[in-house]
Amino acid sequence: MRLSGKVAVVTGGGSGFGEGIARRFAEEGARVIVADLDEAAAGRVADSIGETALAVRADVAVGEDYEAIVSAAVGAFGRLDILINNAGYTHRYGSMLDVDEATFDRIYAVNVKSIYHSAIHAVPVFRAQGGGVILNIGSTAGIRPRPNLTWYNGSKGAVLTLTQSMAVELAPDKVRVCAIAPVAGETGMLHRFMGNDTPERRAQFLASIPLGRLSTPRDIANAALYLCSDEADFLTGVCLEVDGGRCV
Repeated sequence: MRLSGKVAVVTGGGSGFGEGIARRFAEEGARVIVADLDEAAAGRVADSIGETALAVRADVAVGEDYEAIVSAAVGAFGRLDILINNAGYTHRYGSMLDVDEATFDRIYAVNVKSIYHSAIHAVPVFRAQGGGVILNIGSTAGIRPRPNLTWYNGSKGAVLTLTQSMAVELAPDKVRVCAIAPVAGETGMLHRFMGNDTPERRAQFLASIPLGRLSTPRDIANAALYLCSDEADFLTGVCLEVDGGRCV
């Protein structure tokens, strides 16, 4: 059990990559807070994992909600060791000029401001315990941006920069901060990334991935497991590209 005795928070844990991470971590002995805006989805995942998981309904863009996530972990399981900032949002594939201001604000609130909230509420807990791990889920869009997802690309670029800066600042506290940059996968946001999910559009998308397929929740979960385990205790500020060669 690579995470035996650990307590992990996974935001956006009710589906997609977050669900995959929550399940994989539980398999490896972690107790898991499954946090999601969709209360029913979070409950479904937590219930299927069992007594080592707890569902929390939360909007990660709201500071009070993030505080409640951290409090739930400490209150239910006595500590917090791992924090996965996975919840994300994007606009539909298309011209940057067609994205309305409310959508732009929501993208940056969920993808970027949530990391601020996570630091404000989790870092004091980590400091008191003598360490911890923050894992931010970025995107290949933040490394090799392409047209028609401009505002989303920018938000994920911010995730990568924040990861590196946080890693250096928090290193004296024995808090490691890493990131994963997945290529798109079969998740609820795929239709937004593609615009029109036609066979032709999908073939074009897959052609940009040397290994020839989309990512899966299990791919991302396995990478997260390594980075959050003690096996990676000398890694911080790292962004692991889980992308089938997309960023090469």
